[in-house]
Amino acid sequence: MEKDLFGACPFATAQRLIQGKWAVLIMHHLSCGPVRFNELQRKMPKMTHATLSNQLKQLESEGLIVRKEYPQIPPKVEYSLSEIGEKFNPVLESIQKWGLEYIEYLNR
Repeated sequence: MEKDLFGACPFATAQRLIQGKWAVLIMHHLSCGPVRFNELQRKMPKMTHATLSNQLKQLESEGLIVRKEYPQIPPKVEYSLSEIGEKFNPVLESIQKWGLEYIEYLNR
C-alpha cells in the first residue's frame, strides 16, 4: 500500500489542493480581490453552477479561499483568497509566465 504523501511531500500536497479542473483559474480570478458567485461564473462561462459551487466548497474546505456572507436581502456572498491562498499568487504569476511562453512556442 502506497503511503499518502499529502502533508509530507510539497509537490503531492500542492497537487491535491489544486486538483480540481478549475481550481487554478478560480484562484487566478480571486487574486484580484473579492468576487461574487455570479460574477465569477460570468468569467467562466463553460462552467456549470453546480461545478463552480462544488469547486468553491472544495477550495474553502482546504482553506485556500474564504466565503463571506453578508446579512442582507437579497443575500450577498463574496469569495476571496485566504491568507494562505494569497501566498499562491507567486505560483499563479509563474504559471502565467510559463503559459505565455508556451503559447508563443505553439505559434512558431
